[in-house]
Amino acid sequence: MTLMLDTETDFSRLPDLPPDVFTAPLKRPSHVGEDWLEPAQRTYGDAEHGIWKDLYARQMDILPGRAASAFMAGLQKLGLGRGGVPDFRELSEELGALTGWSVVPVPMLIPDHVFFWHLANRRFPAGNFIRTRETFDYIEEPDVFHDVFGHVPMLADPVYADYMQEYGRAGWKAMRYNRLKALGALYWYTVEFGLIQEEAGLRAYGAGILSGPREAVFAIESKSPNRIMLNVDRVMRTDYVISDLQPTYFVIEGFQNLYHQTVDRDFDRLYRSLGPGFTYANTAVIDIDNVVTRGTLEYHLRGGRGSGATAD
Repeated sequence: MTLMLDTETDFSRLPDLPPDVFTAPLKRPSHVGEDWLEPAQRTYGDAEHGIWKDLYARQMDILPGRAASAFMAGLQKLGLGRGGVPDFRELSEELGALTGWSVVPVPMLIPDHVFFWHLANRRFPAGNFIRTRETFDYIEEPDVFHDVFGHVPMLADPVYADYMQEYGRAGWKAMRYNRLKALGALYWYTVEFGLIQEEAGLRAYGAGILSGPREAVFAIESKSPNRIMLNVDRVMRTDYVISDLQPTYFVIEGFQNLYHQTVDRDFDRLYRSLGPGFTYANTAVIDIDNVVTRGTLEYHLRGGRGSGATAD
């Protein structure tokens, strides 16, 4: 019995959003349909390709020895270092041959139920724009570099690719129980900011870590954050930080372990037991935790990003 997904749902159709489910109020641009897909990937100029190249070069100075081996392998398989923003059609052909996934352009952040639908059908929505030189170091809304460089190489791993599809399918059930916030925490602490235990030590596989210069070093080497082995029930009750480095990271033993912890979990029972808000602060270490490293939390106690605190 596969418990994370809803086996009675037809994933070929865009799901209806229940009227009592809260989601971010996003205004759909007039040039896209209900699937939020752009008619085509935009054409990038030389200056924009130059931004991609410089972002890529900066990350490649940082990530060896810190990024998961599956991510580094995906970069090579998909040739993301060939120069400039990748062509989505070519990228989708290469990725499709590996795991059956494609990359599709969207204008901005898209509604949860639309995002779930694309993932459930092995389509990864990627922002159809790239940051400017002025926002080179930090951008609030994910752009094509975050989405393609950060996320897509992991989709070349077959087990992780299956996990992402099952996550999309799980969105139907989360909507029915009005527990999108809890499912969002799972995405945050795995897909965006997950760590994996490899033979050589801790490595990052989350796109939010891999696509930024500070977090890759902080997540792996700093004494400040907590690092705790993943427990799905615990993670889905845990608040998270959106605009700063994470006080806590969750660690998996491997992608097969991640898949089974989620797909084999009885989410009906879990959702019935969850409250509408989070139970645990993002800095908490609780008695059931299997702690890899207990952090000093110095960075956050000093005030985080806005205070100028260092991320050592």
